[in-house]
Amino acid sequence: MKEVLNNHLISVVLPAKNESLAIESTVASIRAEFPNAEIIVVDDGSNDGTASLAINAGAKVITHPYSKGNGAAIKTGARAATGETIVFMDADGQHNPVDIHRLLKQMEQGHDMVVGARQKGSQANMGRGLANKFYNKLASWMTGHQVQDLTSGFRVVDAMKFREFLYLLPNGFSYPTTSTMAFFRAGYSVTYIPIHAAKRIGKSHIRLWKDGARFLLIIFKIGTLFSPLKIFAPIALIIFMLASGWYGWTWFHSERFTNMSALLYTGSVVIFLMGLISEQITALMYQGRK
Repeated sequence: MKEVLNNHLISVVLPAKNESLAIESTVASIRAEFPNAEIIVVDDGSNDGTASLAINAGAKVITHPYSKGNGAAIKTGARAATGETIVFMDADGQHNPVDIHRLLKQMEQGHDMVVGARQKGSQANMGRGLANKFYNKLASWMTGHQVQDLTSGFRVVDAMKFREFLYLLPNGFSYPTTSTMAFFRAGYSVTYIPIHAAKRIGKSHIRLWKDGARFLLIIFKIGTLFSPLKIFAPIALIIFMLASGWYGWTWFHSERFTNMSALLYTGSVVIFLMGLISEQITALMYQGRK
């Protein structure tokens, strides 16, 4: 039997790569809170015995033959989960299984996704904390709703609705960003519960420069997933204003329309039209979901 929430089965999915130091205690802690829940550990090509330790702790383990990425592990777990409600957690000991009860309680209120929002002091370092604040502000502007933690990997979702967007999720990092924006775009209910994330056990898999560049792409992904025109239109307007300013200056001084003005005007129109096309493509992506 599996843990039941209002007659809905619960599955807990933990993506794991070389988490031998924390996986046993994490699974045991979840099992202590939810004795009958389905616990799935997706071993993403570990070489430190993570899979065997998870099995010994009582988890169902699915092993990738090689590392495919955190997002790919999430997708594997979501496909394998039999529960109607899925809990996603990190396997490194950052998330407290006791908080699952609070997230599930919000699901009972009719929400489709409940996210554990990390409070001050939970970030790994100041740089990541500032970056997350920027992402949250940008996402809040894009959606028109307050986004408290765009990149949190601790969340509870309606399994069927989450699977609608598996094709959108990246295989690497930033699956939380993509899934959150997809739920907002589809008109599903998303809410946040404040949590404290402890310091991870073991070494982080995030690399400052390599993954820092990837996280910068999150900004553009937010725009293209939700409302591309909100990104393209302001850029087009700025270029249009530059073109008008340059045209006014050259006309005042030499009474002529320069090639630079023409280039800037053309660029602003092209960028605006790209935004319109992207908006239509985005709408078709969500229209085609099952």
